[in-house]
Amino acid sequence: MPLWSLCLRGSYIPRRHKDHKELMRIKILKIKMETLYKTSTREFRERWINYIHDLQNDICLALEQADGKARFREDEWERAEGKGGGGKTRIIQNGNIFEKGGVNTSVVYGRVSDMMRRQLQLDAAKWFACGLSLVIHPLNPYVPTTHANWRYFELYDEEDNVVDRWFGGGADLTPYYLYEEDARHFHQTLKQAIDPFGDKLYQAYKEQCDEYFANTHRSNEMRGIGGVFYEHLRPKDDIHAEELFRFQQANGNAFIPAYLPVVMKRKDSAYGEREIAWQEIRRGRYVEFNLIHDRGTLFGLKTNGRTESILMSLPPRARWEYDYHPEPGSEEDKLLQACLHPRNWV
Repeated sequence: MPLWSLCLRGSYIPRRHKDHKELMRIKILKIKMETLYKTSTREFRERWINYIHDLQNDICLALEQADGKARFREDEWERAEGKGGGGKTRIIQNGNIFEKGGVNTSVVYGRVSDMMRRQLQLDAAKWFACGLSLVIHPLNPYVPTTHANWRYFELYDEEDNVVDRWFGGGADLTPYYLYEEDARHFHQTLKQAIDPFGDKLYQAYKEQCDEYFANTHRSNEMRGIGGVFYEHLRPKDDIHAEELFRFQQANGNAFIPAYLPVVMKRKDSAYGEREIAWQEIRRGRYVEFNLIHDRGTLFGLKTNGRTESILMSLPPRARWEYDYHPEPGSEEDKLLQACLHPRNWV
């Protein structure tokens, strides 16, 4: 049985992720949240926080075991001197497979500032957000970069009544060389996770992903071959909220089965200077999107988030060459054409 199957079943959790310090941190966070927002959604929030932390453990363990060398370094941090929540940033670097990556969780909250009202259109007195965000940059140019996040927001009035809440998230793949069977596997795995909740949802969220992860300043060139992306999934009632919770779990649990088989298939592919140069050029496109267009990056920076954690998504190496165009018909051009002209993979 693949290791990631064991992880997702919860049967193999490393002791270092469940030590006394971890349990005390969760207890303190729970007390803070209970005293901060005494709303009807308190139990719902707590279950989501627990799920996100368990998912972080599962993903980190699966990636460590696949790499065989590097281990995640964890930094715990607090926002607003402990009065605005905090998070756990886990970084992996210089491994056999993964050159740099991060799998981060955050549980943050506070008052809606004037800047947040203007720039983020948050019409409320207070806010809460909890989610997991990851970016993995492999060393081998034939292994794709990947990104994913799953998040939950709540907005409140002055009396702590919930005035709005929603889920958002998704996962996408950024290869440097296009293997169509890998693209089909990644997309098919996401589709299988989503289909039980509606047979038209995958296609809608796939198209939203193609539209969102595009560098509009480069003629809408996508940074990769997409995946799924969804935002503002608002529950109509408590029953619908539980369905959306299960939907998020299905998507989060599908990540390792979607990504890791691709990694293991390509990790030993031979490469040289040409492939490295192309990888760095495409990573440059990744940097451009994250710093210019990505709403998650902008939200973190505008809400006094932890800069090191926010910018962990950037690759360790990137390149910009003036007016560079790959040779027509080359393997590099094949990838570029897939980024310029989104395709249906399933």
